[in-house]
Amino acid sequence: MTPGLISMILRSPITAFVARFLLIFMFLGSGISKIVDFAGAQAEMAFFGLNPPWLFAVLTIITQLAGSLLILFNRATWLAAGALGIFTVLTIPIAHAFWTMEGERAQIEFYFFVEHLAVIGGMLLVAIHAERSRAGQAV
Repeated sequence: MTPGLISMILRSPITAFVARFLLIFMFLGSGISKIVDFAGAQAEMAFFGLNPPWLFAVLTIITQLAGSLLILFNRATWLAAGALGIFTVLTIPIAHAFWTMEGERAQIEFYFFVEHLAVIGGMLLVAIHAERSRAGQAV
């Protein structure tokens, strides 16, 4: 591929949409899943000690779906990326506290922790890009 072709692909609105979709896919899928199985969503919140479970389930659904759709459609992207980034940070000590576990379970949760760090970095980059684009700076 030539640099010109790569530049054209990277500047394409379609590429930007696909990148945003890939970034939010896990949040969008999780939010939809929680709506479809609200009882399961409440059970998940209760399992992690979040009370009242229905309230945390509703707040999670709103955060995941609103954040995902705002990023996907490039509206208030910095706010949505910030909300999903903070949400992801909060899930680490609640659901992936590998430092409190042993053996294989600790290792699996550590991998989730590392993946969450990557998602947080992606959200931070989206927020930076949105701010720079808003300010008219080169990105």
